Amino acid sequence: MSRRDRDAEGRARNARPRDGLGRPLPYGADGVERQPEGVVRTPAQTLAEAQRLLDDGKPFHAHEVFEDAWKTSDGPDRELWRGLAQLAVGLTHAARGNTAGAASLLERGAVNIEPFRGEPPHGIDVAGLQQWARDLVEEAKQQVRVEPVPPRLTLVEPLN
Repeated sequence: MSRRDRDAEGRARNARPRDGLGRPLPYGADGVERQPEGVVRTPAQTLAEAQRLLDDGKPFHAHEVFEDAWKTSDGPDRELWRGLAQLAVGLTHAARGNTAGAASLLERGAVNIEPFRGEPPHGIDVAGLQQWARDLVEEAKQQVRVEPVPPRLTLVEPLN
């Protein structure tokens, strides 16, 4: 029986290195540093960190930042962070060449941020993100592989 990788708390956690799109690499390979999990950030810090990661071509890592915000939020923004995480995963799938997975997650993310369209919190460009997602879905449905461009998350740079 093989032993599972565990974190310091004993939870199963794959310790294989990963590439910039979150794909596992062989043990011992040089990978991209993983995003720390469970970090509590302000909304502005979440958006700034996620945007930096998106701009650096690391949508998988940006998804982890949004996932932290989603998991640590119990208020009305919870579904917003979940939707943004889904958009980042959709972008990850598009960058990996999985157009069907990209379309599914991008569509789901766009729907999940819809309730925030009328009064977008934290300067988030909800309408712009939805249009970006829908455009990428259409591109994914028409091509075998897309070359996704990361979105701008906010109308203006958030204040920390």
